[in-house]
Amino acid sequence: MDTSYLLINALLYFFLPLWGIAGFVDWCCHRATKIESTSGIKETIMHSIMGIQMGIPIVLCLIFDVNALILIICFLTWILHEVVAHMDVHYASPRRKISIWEMHAHTYLGSLPLYMLTSIVLINWDHFVKLITMDLTGEMTFRLLENPHGTPSYLPAYLTFMSIVCIFPYMEENIRCIYTHFREKKT
Repeated sequence: MDTSYLLINALLYFFLPLWGIAGFVDWCCHRATKIESTSGIKETIMHSIMGIQMGIPIVLCLIFDVNALILIICFLTWILHEVVAHMDVHYASPRRKISIWEMHAHTYLGSLPLYMLTSIVLINWDHFVKLITMDLTGEMTFRLLENPHGTPSYLPAYLTFMSIVCIFPYMEENIRCIYTHFREKKT
Protein backbone atom coordinates (compact mmCIF):
# COMPACT_ATOMS: atom_id res chain seq x y z
CA MET A 1 0.00 0.00 0.00
CA ASP A 2 1.24 3.50 -0.88
CA THR A 3 2.65 5.41 2.11
CA SER A 4 1.12 8.69 0.88
CA TYR A 5 -2.30 7.06 0.91
CA LEU A 6 -1.75 5.91 4.50
CA LEU A 7 -0.57 9.37 5.58
CA ILE A 8 -3.53 11.07 3.90
CA ASN A 9 -5.93 8.72 5.69
CA ALA A 10 -4.14 9.28 9.00
CA LEU A 11 -4.58 13.03 8.47
CA LEU A 12 -8.23 12.75 7.46
CA TYR A 13 -9.47 10.23 9.97
CA PHE A 14 -7.14 10.65 12.96
CA PHE A 15 -5.16 13.91 13.14
CA LEU A 16 -7.85 16.32 11.88
CA PRO A 17 -10.62 14.95 14.13
CA LEU A 18 -8.23 14.76 17.09
CA TRP A 19 -7.32 18.43 16.58
CA GLY A 20 -11.05 19.30 16.67
CA ILE A 21 -11.59 17.24 19.83
CA ALA A 22 -8.62 18.96 21.52
CA GLY A 23 -10.15 22.31 20.57
CA PHE A 24 -13.44 21.28 22.15
CA VAL A 25 -11.69 20.18 25.35
CA ASP A 26 -9.89 23.53 25.40
CA TRP A 27 -13.21 25.36 25.01
CA CYS A 28 -14.69 23.33 27.90
CA CYS A 29 -11.75 24.42 30.06
CA HIS A 30 -12.27 28.07 29.11
CA ARG A 31 -15.93 27.77 30.04
CA ALA A 32 -15.09 26.09 33.36
CA THR A 33 -12.70 28.91 34.31
CA LYS A 34 -15.26 31.56 33.30
CA ILE A 35 -13.07 33.15 30.65
CA GLU A 36 -15.69 35.86 30.15
CA SER A 37 -15.01 37.18 33.67
CA THR A 38 -11.24 36.69 33.77
CA SER A 39 -9.16 37.13 30.63
CA GLY A 40 -12.21 37.96 28.54
CA ILE A 41 -12.54 39.37 25.08
CA LYS A 42 -8.81 39.68 24.31
CA GLU A 43 -8.16 36.01 24.92
CA THR A 44 -11.22 34.77 23.06
CA ILE A 45 -10.24 36.85 20.03
CA MET A 46 -6.83 35.16 20.08
CA HIS A 47 -8.58 31.77 20.12
CA SER A 48 -10.64 32.74 17.09
CA ILE A 49 -7.54 33.99 15.28
CA MET A 50 -5.73 30.71 15.96
CA GLY A 51 -8.70 28.69 14.71
CA ILE A 52 -8.80 30.71 11.50
CA GLN A 53 -5.02 30.41 11.12
CA MET A 54 -5.27 26.62 11.16
CA GLY A 55 -8.58 26.42 9.34
CA ILE A 56 -7.24 28.17 6.24
CA PRO A 57 -4.51 25.64 5.40
CA ILE A 58 -6.73 22.70 6.36
CA VAL A 59 -9.47 23.77 3.96
CA LEU A 60 -6.94 24.64 1.23
CA CYS A 61 -5.33 21.20 1.48
CA LEU A 62 -8.74 19.51 1.36
CA ILE A 63 -9.92 21.44 -1.72
CA PHE A 64 -6.79 22.15 -3.79
CA ASP A 65 -3.81 20.21 -5.07
CA VAL A 66 -0.94 20.95 -2.72
CA ASN A 67 1.86 22.83 -4.47
CA ALA A 68 4.48 25.41 -3.42
CA LEU A 69 1.84 28.13 -2.98
CA ILE A 70 -0.26 25.98 -0.64
CA LEU A 71 2.90 24.96 1.25
CA ILE A 72 3.91 28.62 1.69
CA ILE A 73 0.46 29.37 3.11
CA CYS A 74 0.72 26.34 5.40
CA PHE A 75 4.14 27.38 6.71
CA LEU A 76 3.14 31.02 7.24
CA THR A 77 -0.09 30.20 9.04
CA TRP A 78 1.68 27.63 11.23
CA ILE A 79 4.35 30.19 12.25
CA LEU A 80 1.72 32.85 12.93
CA HIS A 81 -0.34 30.32 14.91
CA GLU A 82 2.68 29.60 17.10
CA VAL A 83 3.22 33.32 17.74
CA VAL A 84 -0.43 33.88 18.69
CA ALA A 85 -0.46 30.71 20.85
CA HIS A 86 2.48 32.08 22.82
CA MET A 87 0.77 35.46 23.20
CA ASP A 88 -2.44 33.70 24.30
CA VAL A 89 -0.88 31.73 27.14
CA HIS A 90 1.29 34.68 28.17
CA TYR A 91 -1.82 36.88 28.39
CA ALA A 92 -4.13 34.32 30.01
CA SER A 93 -1.89 32.68 32.62
CA PRO A 94 -1.80 35.59 35.10
CA ARG A 95 -5.54 36.27 34.65
CA ARG A 96 -7.11 32.83 35.09
CA LYS A 97 -6.30 29.30 36.17
CA ILE A 98 -5.07 27.11 33.34
CA SER A 99 -5.92 23.58 34.44
CA ILE A 100 -3.95 20.45 33.74
CA TRP A 101 -6.71 19.47 31.28
CA GLU A 102 -6.28 22.72 29.41
CA MET A 103 -2.50 22.34 29.35
CA HIS A 104 -2.95 18.84 27.98
CA ALA A 105 -5.33 20.14 25.30
CA HIS A 106 -2.75 22.81 24.42
CA THR A 107 -0.17 20.05 23.94
CA TYR A 108 -2.34 18.57 21.19
CA LEU A 109 -3.39 21.95 19.76
CA GLY A 110 0.25 22.97 19.47
CA SER A 111 1.79 19.72 18.26
CA LEU A 112 -0.87 18.37 15.87
CA PRO A 113 -0.51 21.25 13.38
CA LEU A 114 3.23 20.56 13.18
CA TYR A 115 2.62 16.81 12.68
CA MET A 116 0.02 17.55 10.02
CA LEU A 117 2.31 20.05 8.27
CA THR A 118 5.17 17.54 8.31
CA SER A 119 2.88 14.88 6.84
CA ILE A 120 1.71 17.27 4.12
CA VAL A 121 5.32 18.03 3.23
CA LEU A 122 6.17 14.32 3.05
CA ILE A 123 3.12 13.53 0.92
CA ASN A 124 3.98 16.41 -1.42
CA TRP A 125 7.76 16.07 -1.32
CA ASP A 126 8.27 17.01 -5.00
CA HIS A 127 6.46 20.31 -4.46
CA PHE A 128 8.44 20.95 -1.27
CA VAL A 129 11.70 20.44 -3.18
CA LYS A 130 10.47 22.89 -5.83
CA LEU A 131 9.69 25.38 -3.08
CA ILE A 132 13.07 25.20 -1.36
CA THR A 133 14.94 25.27 -4.68
CA MET A 134 12.75 28.20 -5.82
CA ASP A 135 11.65 26.30 -8.93
CA LEU A 136 8.19 27.86 -8.79
CA THR A 137 7.13 27.45 -12.41
CA GLY A 138 3.51 26.30 -12.33
CA GLU A 139 3.62 26.10 -8.53
CA MET A 140 1.91 29.37 -7.63
CA THR A 141 -1.68 28.57 -8.59
CA PHE A 142 -4.78 27.15 -6.98
CA ARG A 143 -5.88 23.95 -8.74
CA LEU A 144 -8.98 22.17 -7.49
CA LEU A 145 -8.47 18.52 -6.60
CA GLU A 146 -9.75 16.23 -9.32
CA ASN A 147 -10.49 13.52 -6.77
CA PRO A 148 -11.32 14.70 -3.26
CA HIS A 149 -9.47 13.14 -0.34
CA GLY A 150 -11.38 10.45 1.50
CA THR A 151 -14.90 9.82 0.32
CA PRO A 152 -16.96 12.36 -1.63
CA SER A 153 -18.82 13.13 1.60
CA TYR A 154 -15.67 13.61 3.70
CA LEU A 155 -15.36 17.39 3.34
CA PRO A 156 -19.01 18.16 4.25
CA ALA A 157 -18.83 15.66 7.12
CA TYR A 158 -15.56 17.12 8.44
CA LEU A 159 -16.81 20.71 8.17
CA THR A 160 -19.99 19.71 10.01
CA PHE A 161 -17.95 17.98 12.71
CA MET A 162 -15.68 21.03 13.13
CA SER A 163 -18.68 23.34 13.25
CA ILE A 164 -20.14 21.30 16.10
CA VAL A 165 -16.95 20.83 18.16
CA CYS A 166 -15.09 24.08 17.44
CA ILE A 167 -16.77 26.79 15.39
CA PHE A 168 -20.07 26.99 17.28
CA PRO A 169 -18.50 26.60 20.75
CA TYR A 170 -15.91 29.33 20.06
CA MET A 171 -18.59 31.58 18.57
CA GLU A 172 -20.51 31.07 21.82
CA GLU A 173 -17.36 31.95 23.77
CA ASN A 174 -16.91 35.12 21.72
CA ILE A 175 -20.52 36.16 22.28
CA ARG A 176 -20.29 35.39 26.01
CA CYS A 177 -17.09 37.42 26.37
CA ILE A 178 -18.37 40.35 24.31
CA TYR A 179 -21.63 40.41 26.28
CA THR A 180 -19.80 40.33 29.63
CA HIS A 181 -17.32 42.98 28.46
CA PHE A 182 -20.04 45.46 27.53
CA ARG A 183 -22.19 44.58 30.54
CA GLU A 184 -19.23 45.32 32.86
CA LYS A 185 -18.47 48.57 31.02
CA LYS A 186 -21.99 49.82 31.77
CA THR A 187 -21.64 49.23 35.52
